[in-house]
Amino acid sequence: MVQSKKGTEMEKKENIGSKAEELLESMPELTFWDHLEVLRWALVRIAGVMVVITIFTFMAMPYIFDQYILAPTTSNFFVYQWLEEVSGGILNFSDDFAIQIININVASQFFTHISTSLSLALVLSVPYIIYEIWKFIRPALFDHEVKHVRFAFLGGTVMFYLGCLIAYLLVFPFTFRFLTEYELSAAIQNQIDLSSYIGNFVMLVMVMGIVFEMPLLAWVLSCLGLITKSFLRQYKSYAVVGLMVLSAVITPSGDPFSMMLVAIPLYLLYEMSILVVKE
Repeated sequence: MVQSKKGTEMEKKENIGSKAEELLESMPELTFWDHLEVLRWALVRIAGVMVVITIFTFMAMPYIFDQYILAPTTSNFFVYQWLEEVSGGILNFSDDFAIQIININVASQFFTHISTSLSLALVLSVPYIIYEIWKFIRPALFDHEVKHVRFAFLGGTVMFYLGCLIAYLLVFPFTFRFLTEYELSAAIQNQIDLSSYIGNFVMLVMVMGIVFEMPLLAWVLSCLGLITKSFLRQYKSYAVVGLMVLSAVITPSGDPFSMMLVAIPLYLLYEMSILVVKE
């Protein structure tokens, strides 16, 4: 029985290998310049989608700015109110917190309108960009590889948006609130510049989205044979220190509460990375 099972498995592997060879032989061989041409048209389509989405985000940006981007500047932000309600009043966010964003440059509002529209268009275009990457590499994959790569791309997209969402709901609001409420002297009045506000907002959201790709990166490295579960477990203590340093870099405020808001998800991502990598 054992020998027959082994024989069946060997026959299956031989059939898969022969089918793969037949598929490769039947496919037209593309030259280096043909691949560049395919890549060029993929980039053109991505640029076209980006332009279309940017036009819509540009038109909707005044509303998006008022309702979402500037929402953390007042105590009416729904996350503040929800946390106060959940904590039973231990966390007090019902004070008259309201930060006025000012503009000190003539063209700053115009260029901020354009740059923010482009940044939002880039975030919204991620699924299509992933789709174009998938189309480009799909012909080079075997059937048994397609399922894993498709799952990796889908998981990477979800994790990117999850990171952006956590940055918007938790990391940026509390970092911003800590920095604006910090008082060196009562004689100093905070006036937050528009460029400073948007720069920190976009940076934190994009960085958190990228950082949340850690499990996907770990999975790719394990497929290449560069890391294993035992390797990640062995150096976990060093990784925790590195994650704390990374949390301090991501959160410019440096206060322990904001750092923990970033450090805890990063540690959970590290544990998730251990689960997805190969032995």
